[in-house]
Amino acid sequence: MNSELYKKYLELDIDTSLFNLEKGDYPEYFCTPVGAEVIGWEGIDGIHYCFIPGFGEMVFAVSPMKCDCNVFPLAKNFADFLGLILATKSVTVLEQIISWDKQTYLDYINEPDNIKHFSRPELIAALAQMSEKLAEEPIEEPFEYVKAVQADFDYSKIPFSDEYYDITGLER
Repeated sequence: MNSELYKKYLELDIDTSLFNLEKGDYPEYFCTPVGAEVIGWEGIDGIHYCFIPGFGEMVFAVSPMKCDCNVFPLAKNFADFLGLILATKSVTVLEQIISWDKQTYLDYINEPDNIKHFSRPELIAALAQMSEKLAEEPIEEPFEYVKAVQADFDYSKIPFSDEYYDITGLER
């Protein structure tokens, strides 16, 4: 999956690690779906983001440390993924939504240390540059958006390797 918007994103000269989406090659994990195109890494706990063949531009999070669900959708397409990043200022927030209720989400984003972290001038500048160069805007209700994408998704369609089933003990 190489949309024009994704290609433009790759060409940006901004430090994407500021919003926890590092570029570069990293090893796949047991739970990385078969054929996934990794688009970035958080740099902690093996969490990474990808496109999966057969799902178009849908963006997924892969979280090897999550016990109940290692792979889950975050956005219907890459444009929306960027809009979610612009709204939350971090892919870490997006990756956590699957296990949060609305109050936990609100508590997290309104916690004083997080407000300070998400207000760093270099982060704000990187997000503004991304928004301007890619003509994208923040998603209005990021928590509700992600929850809606996840609620309507058929998780049984994600293609996993034999190693995934061997490690998790799940039925193929």
